[in-house]
Amino acid sequence: MSFYQNVSKYGAKIIGLPKLFKWAFNVSPMYRRSTARIQSVSEDLSKICIKLPISYKNKNYMGTIFGGSMFSSVDPIPMVQLIYLTNHQYVIWDKSAEIYFKRPANNDLYAEFIYTKEELDEIKERIKTENEIVIVKTTQLTDKNKETLYCEIKKTIYIADKNFYKQKRELKKQKPE
Repeated sequence: MSFYQNVSKYGAKIIGLPKLFKWAFNVSPMYRRSTARIQSVSEDLSKICIKLPISYKNKNYMGTIFGGSMFSSVDPIPMVQLIYLTNHQYVIWDKSAEIYFKRPANNDLYAEFIYTKEELDEIKERIKTENEIVIVKTTQLTDKNKETLYCEIKKTIYIADKNFYKQKRELKKQKPE
């Protein structure tokens, strides 16, 4: 178990998972450096809202938010959120990401990460029949009123049945290269 997994295991019992999720992301060095902050987490973790404020820490040469800050503010959340929403039932990994800059960001940015019950049910059903799948989650960084789109990030996430994944890895080890 990683340090972060241990913190989540015991911290959730003490302060509850939504508060822990917000607190842990906001204080962890890897996420703090993005300069984004989680603003809210729903009780069931299905919705997470972040704010990426423009500051001297994330301004680029042109005086707008550095693209790396935009990406790193979004990067870990969809995968980790899905791990918790599925109760650690599956092997879940980020597979790839695409980032589309729509316009320079010279103001604070906001994003929402949402998994619907229907999405989660579909993932579970597909895993039952396919053993492993990939999904694409799209996140948009917008202004506070969600009127102006600054950046769109598409994350491809790999999800597999744990037993299937274990067998797949064993077979891979046995194959001579």
